[in-house]
Amino acid sequence: MSTRSRGARPRAQRNPQDPYGIGPVVGLIGPVLAAVALAVIASITLSLLNGQLPGFIKTGSTGNGGGPDGGPPASAAPSGVVIVEPEVTFPGSIAYAKAGNIWVQTGKDVKQVTDNGGDAMPAFSADGQWIYFIRVAEGRGKFPSGGHGQRTWYDLSTPSLMRMKPDGSGVTRLLSGRFTSGNSTWFSWMREPTPSPDGQTVLVISDGPNPLQSDIVLKSVDVGSKKLTSLNLPESGQLGHQDPAWRADGKIVLYVRNGRDGSRGAPQIYRYDPKTKKTSPFTGPGYLAPAFSPDGRFVAATKTDAFGSDVVLLDATGNEILALTDDQHSFSPVWSPAGNAVAFLHLAGTIVDLRMATLDNSSGQWTVSKTVDLTKVSGLDGASRPSWFVPPAELPAPSAPPASQGSAAPGSTAP
Repeated sequence: MSTRSRGARPRAQRNPQDPYGIGPVVGLIGPVLAAVALAVIASITLSLLNGQLPGFIKTGSTGNGGGPDGGPPASAAPSGVVIVEPEVTFPGSIAYAKAGNIWVQTGKDVKQVTDNGGDAMPAFSADGQWIYFIRVAEGRGKFPSGGHGQRTWYDLSTPSLMRMKPDGSGVTRLLSGRFTSGNSTWFSWMREPTPSPDGQTVLVISDGPNPLQSDIVLKSVDVGSKKLTSLNLPESGQLGHQDPAWRADGKIVLYVRNGRDGSRGAPQIYRYDPKTKKTSPFTGPGYLAPAFSPDGRFVAATKTDAFGSDVVLLDATGNEILALTDDQHSFSPVWSPAGNAVAFLHLAGTIVDLRMATLDNSSGQWTVSKTVDLTKVSGLDGASRPSWFVPPAELPAPSAPPASQGSAAPGSTAP
């Protein structure tokens, strides 16, 4: 998905290629990823600042001169191909994006369900009836430039919030990011759609409806009225938010408040209670992309540092209890609705693929049974976190959770 525009951002001279207003930052995730950072467009500067692996990575040969297994340089599969391991099995379906289109994988079967070329960030509704996603339309518009009131032509990448059936039918636009003021045309940012468990609202990261009056922060779209409303959550400076995640009962939202420590990013997961409207820190700096376990008792997240990013498990108090990866190239986890696996994106050279860690908690402590590749050299969109839906008939029967430290749901007062 392209999110590029040319010229200066009208609000406070914000560069549209740097929507969070933080300027280019390089060298944050180690020498191995330096080549990747150079290939990333400026509009994802925030991801680099936070140590999160960029999503618009040029696919092709690896940046370290070798393939994923140390062999010859690997090349990503063509844009219309996703390579799936033939032995792959998992319940339900996982949606992800590649080359501007949405794909749905069910076990070893994978299907491209859109062909627009501007689609990204798919998210299943809780009942699996819909996939919400962002569609970007390229175009041109005139907007005042340089503070002198004279309008200038700009290339615009205008996002819209969309939804469709999982088979690709019934595509509907819920909200457009197009912004007009008099005879001028601009756009507002819109990212990371996250439908609520009751299906009535969708959280997005946006500076709409008026990008001249808002930072890029967490907002809510009413599915019925199509109204976009800010949650008015605090920021660190003007760095905004990202990565919203609902708990299954709809009582807690986790999100990332972006921050910085000198030249390095300091993303931090916060907890928001929709009923009381209160927020509180869930982790210290260095964590992003939270994903609740189905029972709400644990959280998978991306942990970042100066060397890269890995996927970890956190308990109800935000403490790290298990590292699912240690390769410094893994990010954006999503928990299986069955509760026994976490899928995540992984970078090899410049190629993003999907992996899955199978988990075991029979002893009362989480362990990783095995980690397998769900796709191979397929070049997925690293900015689009995967989304996983499992039909109720395929879910395991409910059972009492084992008594273990930190087993209460985040935000709960239960022991």
